Amino acid sequence: MLVIVAPGQGAQTPGFLEPWLEDPAFENRLHWLSAVAGLDLAHYGTKADADTIRDTAIAQPLLVASSMLAALAVFPHPSDAFAQMGAVSGHSVGEIAAAVGAGVISAEQAMVLVRERGKAMAAAAAQTATSMTAVLGGDRDEVLAKIAEHGLTAANDNGPGQIVAAGTVEELAAFQADPPAKSRLVPLSVAGAFHTKHMAPAVETLAGYARSITTHDPRSRLISNRDGQIVHDGQDVLRRLVQQVNAPVRWDLCMQTMADLQVTGILEMPPAGTLTGIAKRALKGVETFALKTPDQLDDARAFVEKHGSPSEIDASPTWRLLVAPMKGTFTREGQTQREPGDAVAAGEVVAKVKSLRDELEVSAPHGGIVVEWLVEEGDPVSPGQPLVRLHPSAGN
Repeated sequence: MLVIVAPGQGAQTPGFLEPWLEDPAFENRLHWLSAVAGLDLAHYGTKADADTIRDTAIAQPLLVASSMLAALAVFPHPSDAFAQMGAVSGHSVGEIAAAVGAGVISAEQAMVLVRERGKAMAAAAAQTATSMTAVLGGDRDEVLAKIAEHGLTAANDNGPGQIVAAGTVEELAAFQADPPAKSRLVPLSVAGAFHTKHMAPAVETLAGYARSITTHDPRSRLISNRDGQIVHDGQDVLRRLVQQVNAPVRWDLCMQTMADLQVTGILEMPPAGTLTGIAKRALKGVETFALKTPDQLDDARAFVEKHGSPSEIDASPTWRLLVAPMKGTFTREGQTQREPGDAVAAGEVVAKVKSLRDELEVSAPHGGIVVEWLVEEGDPVSPGQPLVRLHPSAGN
């Protein structure tokens, strides 16, 4: 199985788009996205220095645009991607690019959302002097306890041996002077404490814009930053994109879901390297490909061909699927279990998936008529596996 991932803020480097702009099609598409974003992304991706592209309001649109356009270079016919990628995910702001890749929102909607996200987060960061520090190594429980002791937030949990602490510069200075045992602290070159309470004003701003965005349900499994769950409701994806601004990124749980899916290959969009580096440490035996320059495109397509397989999610707009949010055991829910032909109300819980870690309800956000159950009581299910097929009822 192939998973395609998009990196988050901090992955950008000066001039990383320069070789890509030698392709006229890429250049024209970037020009269009620049117009939507109100930024000269070609300039920022080729000529601007590290300090300039560190600016949140610049870095975020630049990253999302580069991931989206590189994916188009790999899959010139976007529908081909749905026949080959088993799942898609993005780290922090990269989740917006992932939402486009899964067909939830359009590229233009993504650029408006990320433009306003970057501006709102930059404004929130300007209110208080905040930053982030990577904690490498150390005992996980001790690291988390020490982070909490200093009033910080574990803003990114990137898997074994890498947790990012975020908070005010004073809190981080105290943390630097009193680090967890057997750990190394690396201050990050970022402009604020992202994915913490300090970003609350940005959430309010984004929520306003999100109300004007029309979504579609994902056409492939989308692994959420918030909890590693598979999300198959477009409006839920959008809500999560808004809320993740001040919520920790649980990339460790995203990788656990990839392991549950038995992923064999991870392809990272440019500016690539960060997420494949984490995967090499955390997902032993999984092959990775960091797409950095266009001269790698033929090799990237060969990588896709080697690992690609279609998602089980049906893309047909006539039917609506409810899918498993995680790996676990399926059980029907409700005193009156719904059978084929029965109506399901909007928001009704129709099933549960239980694992050693959690028990999650599966609800029908839009309602409908049960066409068929695709699994039996007590069956083991994988993340994103279809559970029941609904036919939209009148008004749905």
